[in-house]
Amino acid sequence: MVSKVAVVTDSTAMLPVEAVEAASITVVPLQVVFDGEAYDEGRPETSPDAVRDALCTHRKVSTSRPGPAVFAQVYAELAAAGHDEIVSVHLSGEMSGTVESAQIAARDAQVPVIAVDTRAVGPCVGFATLAAAKRVAEGGTAREAADAALARAGATQSYFYVDTLEYLRRGGRIGAAAALLGSALAVKPLLAIDDGRIVLHERVRTSTRALARLEELAVEAAVATDAVEVVVAHLGGAERAGTLGDHLTERLADRLQGREIRCGALSAVLGVHVGPGMVAVVVSPAL
Repeated sequence: MVSKVAVVTDSTAMLPVEAVEAASITVVPLQVVFDGEAYDEGRPETSPDAVRDALCTHRKVSTSRPGPAVFAQVYAELAAAGHDEIVSVHLSGEMSGTVESAQIAARDAQVPVIAVDTRAVGPCVGFATLAAAKRVAEGGTAREAADAALARAGATQSYFYVDTLEYLRRGGRIGAAAALLGSALAVKPLLAIDDGRIVLHERVRTSTRALARLEELAVEAAVATDAVEVVVAHLGGAERAGTLGDHLTERLADRLQGREIRCGALSAVLGVHVGPGMVAVVVSPAL
């Protein structure tokens, strides 16, 4: 039986394939552009390793949002499949025009579509999408699913470390003044997502200290709720991310309640804007 409400998200949500399939979520890919040639995220050409290598060899790499026509086609197919409503959950409109494309397509869709700006990025968008899917599975409307997505996104904390702010500055994701401040005196910047924007959270002296602070920030975020889910993501920093994941598995055992910390490569599209060496931790209240 086809659910009355379809759930859509984009590839930067970083949802595991098994989660997408289990919840019947439709994922719309963003694109990575190498030297003027665009490829959908999720293809071998756009693996996180391919992005890391391209950045390290100074190739011209950028990203591109899906246009309104892409979303219009997705919504039309879902309507034809028998869905009466659609909730479309996306990364912050401050960081990408993806949700704007979804909103434009929603205006002329054959069924009602609620396009949600989560004011979040990466795994936080994934957590929000799963909250929407859970509400749909419980019989909720698209509006109720959208509200569930926004509530979970708002309760989720995202922190990340980058070796340099240069990639964020180039892509316009952080201002030149903040980039200069974050790079002053060779300190290492720790960043956070605040109301859809990347902000400089604090500065530390070494990468070792930065990773230790990420661990502490994750623990602090977790104490606010009885049960949590955690994602650790990286671009070219698997060893550091693995160590962070191991430490958090031990320290948050009582709040993980048997859940494994998902540790893996960052979305290729997001990786373009943070650069190699990035490590992130995202802590969300468990569903």
